[in-house]
Amino acid sequence: MTAPAREITLAVDGVALEAAWWGEVRREKPVFVLLHEGLGSVGLWRDFPARLAAATGLAVFAYSRPGYGRSDPVTLPRPPSYMEDEARDRLGRVLAAAGITRAILLGHSDGASIAAIYAGMAPDPRLAGLILIAPHFFVEEISLQAIAQAREAFERGDLRARLARHHRDVAGAFRGWNEAWLDPGFAAWRIDRFLPLIRIPVLIIQGLADPYGTLAQVACAEAALPAPPRVLLVEGAGHAPHLSHQAQVLAAIDAFLRASEPAK
Repeated sequence: MTAPAREITLAVDGVALEAAWWGEVRREKPVFVLLHEGLGSVGLWRDFPARLAAATGLAVFAYSRPGYGRSDPVTLPRPPSYMEDEARDRLGRVLAAAGITRAILLGHSDGASIAAIYAGMAPDPRLAGLILIAPHFFVEEISLQAIAQAREAFERGDLRARLARHHRDVAGAFRGWNEAWLDPGFAAWRIDRFLPLIRIPVLIIQGLADPYGTLAQVACAEAALPAPPRVLLVEGAGHAPHLSHQAQVLAAIDAFLRASEPAK
């Protein structure tokens, strides 16, 4: 049995952020800090945080970035640098506001990119590890095609209705992500320059049927990181292997923690 979320509102630089905790913080043990995807929120992690806490015995913390979930809105359009901006200007302050002194960053898609940027921007002694699910280090054509298809699904399909259950401003949440990625200037975006500066253990999880990215992202990280990452390739998984292949992903995370001792 998994424990329910403890929902809170976190104030960071005058911005109200939807946030939640699962599990109990244990002295001198790291906390998982979940960074959601480009259309994500606290709620869209579904049962993964509770199961992650139950499987590892570690506390889990998640928050919705501004413009997502029940967090305060943002002014659109988002600049192409929005992921770097989140890493530089907000993530460290979120850790401080939540009282987190030891963290394993676990990011999905955009959140994985933000986690990698943060870990590579400057050493943060609070970081014990990095778990990147379906990360983007540069723009692939397959990503842009899938994001264009998502716009069609939002405008003419049921994507708007499905997302509206999790976002106070569903149009703003969608447009902030979709329009940034489909801006012609975004094609040159890449963050692999941050990877050589990462000095903590890294686990990369990639679905082999991901419509938003390919194994080229994994190869990029393997070439650029100063130490080889652990890699889990999930057969048959799309963009969210932590939801579709949860047992396999949780087992890989537990093995990563054990291999990264004393991080666990």
